[in-house]
Formats: sequence, C-alpha cells, structure tokens
Amino acid sequence: MKYRRLGRTGLKVSEISLGSWLTYGNTTEKETAIATIDKAYELGINSFDTANVYNRGEAEKVVGEALRKYPRESYVLATKVFGVMGEGVNDSGLSRKHITEQLHASLQRLGLDYVDLYYCHRYDKETPIDETLRAIDDLVRQGKVLYVGVSEWTAQQIQEALHTSDKYLLDRIVVNQPVYNMLNRYIESEIIPLSQANGIGQIVFSPLAEGVLTGKYSRGGSIPEGTRASDPKINRFIQEKLTEENLNKVEQLQKIADEMDVKISQLALAWILRQQNVSSALIGASKPSQVEENVKAVDIELSEDILAKIEDILT
Repeated sequence: MKYRRLGRTGLKVSEISLGSWLTYGNTTEKETAIATIDKAYELGINSFDTANVYNRGEAEKVVGEALRKYPRESYVLATKVFGVMGEGVNDSGLSRKHITEQLHASLQRLGLDYVDLYYCHRYDKETPIDETLRAIDDLVRQGKVLYVGVSEWTAQQIQEALHTSDKYLLDRIVVNQPVYNMLNRYIESEIIPLSQANGIGQIVFSPLAEGVLTGKYSRGGSIPEGTRASDPKINRFIQEKLTEENLNKVEQLQKIADEMDVKISQLALAWILRQQNVSSALIGASKPSQVEENVKAVDIELSEDILAKIEDILT
C-alpha cells in the first residue's frame, strides 16, 4: 500500500480507502463485512469511511465492531452528518443541535471516543454556515473530531466555508469527499483548483461509477445476477449510468486495460490516483477478494501515452 498526505495536514491516508455505503449493515452480511474490513486492514488500508445515515446507523455499528480489535492509532475513521435520522423536525441538517447529537450518537455506535474525519454530508441551505462551522469547531476543541470535511459541496460553498472559518478563527476544512471517476469529472474545473490553493485533499467516492467501470455490464446485455445493479434497492443508483455512451467508453477502456494486462477497475483507480490533489480513492467492497483486486491499482503507472489514449476515449 502507498500513502498520501491529506491535503496540507500531516495526516497520511492509504491511497485506497474502504467505504460502507450500500453495503455494511444492509446488503452485505455482517460476517462478510467484517472479513472484508479485516482484509483491507491486512493489505495496508488505514482509511475507513462510514456515515450515520447509512442504514440508519447500522453501518457504523458494523465498522466500529470490525475495527475495535485494532490499535486506535493505526487507522483513520470518517463518519458524516446531515441526513435524516428520525421523524422530528430537527433530525436532519447541519444545525448545532443535530450535529452535536449525531456526533455523540455516532461515537456510541462506533464504540469510540473520537473520529478522525467528520464530514458535513451535504450543504444545508437552512442553517447559517457559521453555526455549522462553530458547532464542529467546538467538537474539534473537545477532542471528539480531529479534522473537518465536507461532501458534495460546490466550489462556492467551500469558498464560503473557508472565508467564514478564517473570519471567526475556526478549524478549517481539510478534506472534501466528492464523486469522481472516469465518467464523472465535474470536480476538475473548479473544486480541485480551489482545493489545491487552500490545502484541501480529496477522498473521492464512486471511483468505479458503482460498478460500471468494472466491465460487468455490456451494451444490450442483461444485468448479471449478483451484481449491485441486480439489487432493486441499489439499481436506481446504477441504471442511470448504464447509457449507450458510457458502455461504449467502457468497451474502449477495456481494450487499454487488456493491453496493459490489468483489470479495467484497476485502470480506473490508477487513473484517479494520477491526480495529485486526490489523497485517496474510496472503494466499496462486498467481499474480501474485491479489496485484494482493487489495491493492486496503487502499483500501476500510467504513461503519458496511455493517459492521452484514455483522454481521447473520455472526451
């Protein structure tokens, strides 16, 4: 495994992180989920990601149980706040009340005293940003959160947060978690330049476009049994990506992967890691063998010629 600094911080995270969205506490059996986390740890992954809203806290419980056997200083754990966690009017968003209550609930489910990264899972238009950032700054000062992050915020929203933090001397955002893959490159135009200028690292999710960049799906073919797209709970997230245009790109990328004697998924991950501002690519795995396959991407070097061929396919 290889490691990179998280933005301008001194914290180092593995180039591949393991997430728990749509899997742990939901579609993946607990024993398999724990075995997958164990395999990731064995292979040198030190960065693990979850969220309070993933199956209403069940994912946090599984991740916490799996990691409890390891020294706390040996891994970096992230969770998030924003989504709906109850029926009350204050059971979502980024108010001081919701943030404080949910951080403590997350710590209880995880069985920990602190989390390394705490993300604002989305931007809250109904809460003043200074209220949100002050609440998280308080948690940082209490030692319950070490680093502040956001997920899927626009460049303008991130800039607003940085300005507010500097104005009130609050702990700054150091990590962003956006979607980023060969089929979705929106962060390249504004997010990455802004982040580079302000010491913010990216831990990107959906690096394989939820399985589309694994080569499992073909044009005109049926959905293979046992894949994420075959699960009705998950299908809606994937179906919109299974377009003729995307599947044509995947076919062409597969040829490059075959020439390099690597999996297309490994090619896709190596392509993401070409970005210096990306600290880690966050994979989702439902079994240990998927982790073993994906971590090999860190050793793949993409030549300028290969990168140019990929760019021709994607643009």
